Amino acid sequence: MRVVDLSSVTWRKSSYSNTDGGNCVEVSDDLLRTADWHKSSYNNSDGGQCLEAAPGLPSLVPVRDSKAPARETLLFAASSWSAFVAAVKAGH
Repeated sequence: MRVVDLSSVTWRKSSYSNTDGGNCVEVSDDLLRTADWHKSSYNNSDGGQCLEAAPGLPSLVPVRDSKAPARETLLFAASSWSAFVAAVKAGH
């Protein structure tokens, strides 16, 4: 498994944390900046049907539209993404 460098990620306390310092949860909205994005091998050279995936994050695979990378990102469990890719390769 790849170790993800989170040193550049900005963390903030979750709104679910209390003011006494207990039950603190820190969250980050920019975790996906650390992702190493790769275009799908099914993309064509004309720029059509572009999909990018970043399979190096622990336990999940973010997927986005390479033509609009700032828009929403879909997150899949790594096992679900692997099953999907295997099914596509098998022609299902």
